[in-house]
Amino acid sequence: MFERFTAGARAAVVAHAPAEARRRGDRRVGTEHLLLGVLHDAEAAQALGVDVASARSALAVLDDAALAAIGVDARGVERATISAPSKRTPFTSGAKAALSRAVAVARRDPARRVTAVHLLAGLLDGDRTDPASDVLAELGVDRVTARARLAP
Repeated sequence: MFERFTAGARAAVVAHAPAEARRRGDRRVGTEHLLLGVLHDAEAAQALGVDVASARSALAVLDDAALAAIGVDARGVERATISAPSKRTPFTSGAKAALSRAVAVARRDPARRVTAVHLLAGLLDGDRTDPASDVLAELGVDRVTARARLAP
């Protein structure tokens, strides 16, 4: 599936996103992990105006708020990192949909190769109720404006 992905896009999906999921103690790669993986690419991070560290912090704030909403104070508690599995880390349906959208965006590009910026576009075009959207909102990123900047 990844033969049409550039090296940067492949790294974001196959290496960085699963590593971010493990780092957070998650057993599946979701849209939030894809976003973090994509932000390892300098061009995508610059296009969005956000870096990986800021996105990680925003995700931690959202986690703390969700836990506080059910009466759990997790401030100062470190998540356990999950060791690298022997098999590939599975993707959520939302992450798979974002990848499909990125491939569709890339098909309209003359080069027809999926880049990290195409992955970012696939995330920005997603459902407003997915975790990546929540992170972007926490960061103050306007998805419509950001998506317009990516359009050729």
